[in-house]
Amino acid sequence: MNPLTILRYPDPRLHTVAKSVVSVDARMRKLANDMLDTMYEAAGIGLAATQVDIHERLVVIDVSESRDQPLVLINPEIIWASEETRVGEEGCLSVPGIYDGVERAMAVKVQALDLDGKRQVHEVEGMLAVCIQHEMDHLLGKVFVEYLSPLKRNRIKTKMIKLKKDEERD
Repeated sequence: MNPLTILRYPDPRLHTVAKSVVSVDARMRKLANDMLDTMYEAAGIGLAATQVDIHERLVVIDVSESRDQPLVLINPEIIWASEETRVGEEGCLSVPGIYDGVERAMAVKVQALDLDGKRQVHEVEGMLAVCIQHEMDHLLGKVFVEYLSPLKRNRIKTKMIKLKKDEERD
């Protein structure tokens, strides 16, 4: 196991737009596995490469109760999103301990490459659809708190900076 360091908001590197993956090779498979290990260790359900300071279009997700159904999306693109939306409570491994409502499409169709470099299309709804949209935002350099009001965002930023200072003191 090789856990990676997860960047924390308001780290400016979280706002870097990820570049497309050029080739699905051994390095990419190792990165995906390391990201899955990191996500599971942090008790998360999704992780984008941007969050571990690697700015390539790679996302790992596992929303299963049993934590044994990983989904790896390389160069993901949402090719359809339902008009029906809902506001759901979201959290993020880069913003620990913070949860708030974000409006998302209830269903999406996403195309991406798998770890063999094969094109896959997934039509999903519910928690998986929300997770895909959340992680793909990271690839665009967007953190979920940016959907919140400036007041809430500033409070969260202040809280995260204080948390980091407290941890550095310990």
